[in-house]
Amino acid sequence: MKLVIGLDGHGTGDKALAFAKDLAAKTSDCELIVVYVIEWSPFSFQTAEENAERHKRREEEITVATERVVNPAIATLKEAGLNARAIVRHGDVADTIDAVAHDEGASQIIVARSSSGGLTTRLFGSSTASLVMNARVPVTVVV
Repeated sequence: MKLVIGLDGHGTGDKALAFAKDLAAKTSDCELIVVYVIEWSPFSFQTAEENAERHKRREEEITVATERVVNPAIATLKEAGLNARAIVRHGDVADTIDAVAHDEGASQIIVARSSSGGLTTRLFGSSTASLVMNARVPVTVVV
């Protein structure tokens, strides 16, 4: 079984990670795929110099996200004896997590509820709500 865990870089992501860790510990032959998405729109009209700077910034963001968010999460899972790996990408959060889960053949996506915004975002978080409504595999939202 494969579980995709969507992390947000905040404490709420830790709840999703803990839930997935507990579930995987109860399941034999489970792979955990930690996914961190850096919100990024591909649509922009820029000069060649701006595009080069943008590419450099993207690479720097991936490095920072990997070092600060993803590597500690993977270390925690591996210390618990679990099979885990990470994916860091740029894009729309919900679409990217769904695409990773679908491409990897995941059984489930696990994400945490966000705590900011209007009624819908207070219940789920805008990316979480979109993921719940549109994902191609079941989504568990951890409160």
